[in-house]
Amino acid sequence: MSSVIVAILVFGLIVLIHELGHFLFAKMNGIAVVEFSIGMGPRLVRFKKGETIYSIKALPLGGSCMMLGEDEENPDERAFQNKSIPARMSVIAAGPIFNFILAFFLAVILVGMNGYDTTYIKEVTDRSPAYEAGIRPGDKLLRINGESVSMYRDYILYKLLKPEEKMNLVEYSRIDPTTGTESIHSVSVNPEYSKESGKYLIGIIIAPENKKAASLGELVKYGYMEMEYDVKLTVKSLGMLFTGKASVNDLSGPVGIVVMIDDSVKAGLTVSVVAALMNVISMCILLSANLGVMNLLPIPALDGGRLLFLIIEAIRGKRMDPEKEGLVNLISMAALMALMIFVVFNDISRFT
Repeated sequence: MSSVIVAILVFGLIVLIHELGHFLFAKMNGIAVVEFSIGMGPRLVRFKKGETIYSIKALPLGGSCMMLGEDEENPDERAFQNKSIPARMSVIAAGPIFNFILAFFLAVILVGMNGYDTTYIKEVTDRSPAYEAGIRPGDKLLRINGESVSMYRDYILYKLLKPEEKMNLVEYSRIDPTTGTESIHSVSVNPEYSKESGKYLIGIIIAPENKKAASLGELVKYGYMEMEYDVKLTVKSLGMLFTGKASVNDLSGPVGIVVMIDDSVKAGLTVSVVAALMNVISMCILLSANLGVMNLLPIPALDGGRLLFLIIEAIRGKRMDPEKEGLVNLISMAALMALMIFVVFNDISRFT
């Protein structure tokens, strides 16, 4: 039960920040907000302040920032459709952007509490391709074939998604033991085929090395990289879905997320309350980044789809037919709801 409450709070925070982005930018651009709500379904709490109704609804999923003239023609100068294209784009984009800001803010807190794991090169096999290229134990791996892997989770994700890719170009850093200065090296490596593993290897063993941020700048840098990792994870997961490397059966909906949060809390509590809190923060970062990315997809009914319609309007010099746009959004929303129902039932069948 406690994990369900935690999940509701996590969902609520992420949705609140998303809708708050729309709300604040609507107000900044002089757009009247009819209702600001968290949740879906029947209202549990409702009050009105000024022109806006604020409400909390029964189902702790989703939310809305309903603006005057958002989906229909309205002569009022404060109607959404009567504002300039840049103003409307800023309002629509603010929701996902606020999710990225929340993910970054929480990532900074997480790095401040837990530090960050770098890709420490623990071992280099004698006379291996890496050794011949000048790589030594104690160096820190930064990039493989131009892709950043300076955090250990980036390295694991790279190996997971590109298990067969040869490590031909390696960038690493080295600290001079006498001066303490750091130097960056980029070397070409010729991997050798290993019959034992069936892969091309360069002869290194990578291990995580936990470090604490030594300055505010480093804290911000690695907080950003923590958030960036979850964004990349979401984008690459979507790429796997669209290329057929993953299926809709691999998707997790609200039930699956509650189970994951429950597992994270329980795993953390076996260590300490602080560890459980860090696990929840980590989940919150992932979900907020996920919501930001998903909402920017150019699908009607999502923020990305609405931005696409605004770009088309800017190119055409006139707005699309409101009725046609509304019909496309309605069909898309129905399809998304059908997908959500499928994912929920899929979650239930997996976890019961």
